[in-house]
Amino acid sequence: MSKTPTDPHRMLLSGPTMGSRWSVLLDEPAKPDAHALQAALQAAVDEVDAQMSTWKPDSDLMLFNAAPCGDWVVLPAGLMAVLRAGVQIGRATKGAFEMNVGAAVRAWGFGSDPADLAAIRAASGAARVSSVAALELDPARQAARKTALLALDLSGIAKGYGVDRLAEVVAGHGLSRALCAIDGEVRALGRQADGSPWSVAIETPDSPDRAPHSMLALTEGAVATSGDYRHFLTVRGRRLPHTIDPRRGSPLVDGPASVSVMAADCMTADAMATALMVMGKDEGLAFARQHAISALFLLRDGAALRSVGSGIFADG
Repeated sequence: MSKTPTDPHRMLLSGPTMGSRWSVLLDEPAKPDAHALQAALQAAVDEVDAQMSTWKPDSDLMLFNAAPCGDWVVLPAGLMAVLRAGVQIGRATKGAFEMNVGAAVRAWGFGSDPADLAAIRAASGAARVSSVAALELDPARQAARKTALLALDLSGIAKGYGVDRLAEVVAGHGLSRALCAIDGEVRALGRQADGSPWSVAIETPDSPDRAPHSMLALTEGAVATSGDYRHFLTVRGRRLPHTIDPRRGSPLVDGPASVSVMAADCMTADAMATALMVMGKDEGLAFARQHAISALFLLRDGAALRSVGSGIFADG
């Protein structure tokens, strides 16, 4: 995200969320009430965390995971919206995006528990049950039920939704020029006050100082990045990222270093970046081109990086 603002019209607000930090950079001619806006933004991301965290046993998601199969469970609106989007994207990507990966996430130590060999073997050998097939949603009743055991994990979509909630709060306060972010998920509202788009960095994988690989001009849209360089294990010299391959029930092997995706909203960009990571360069690039998705793949080539892309990233 941009530097701490020095322009008097600019205001930077931030706070903790989901093991990271959120930030909102405003560029408005009149300053809003900073304390009221800070409180509203923090409340919005706290609500997302309370509903969707896998680290909190009493989150709405974890209580639903623990509910008996066949029981309808009334869920809060935010969680319902994310589950609906997750099912839709899972169906569109033929399972490359999958929410039922919680058992593998925990087994490999990417959740609240340490890695466990017995759990890894169980997760890898378990029958593949997709959330598309086993999750029923009733939007009218705002309720959901499982037809099979599920361990839903929303780490590939929840931060993007959190960014969208930040943007909704900003807009709800009558503001129209902002850059909202959580980690590598970013959404722009409008343009900067001088009429220029927002400058958003796409990070260089493995860079100790998080140096930018490239810069993106963003206006009224979102970009999200999924990568293998922040949370990973090294096993026998091989990097195993936190992104789970739902087809194998274990971390991705030899996938892209990162995939960045542009979309109208950050929830979609986040989930699609996860899906394209799982698909890999060839399948993912073909899918992105077929569906007119702007996606940038950063690939390791020995010690170097090379890039391929689609849409606005077509020239790498």
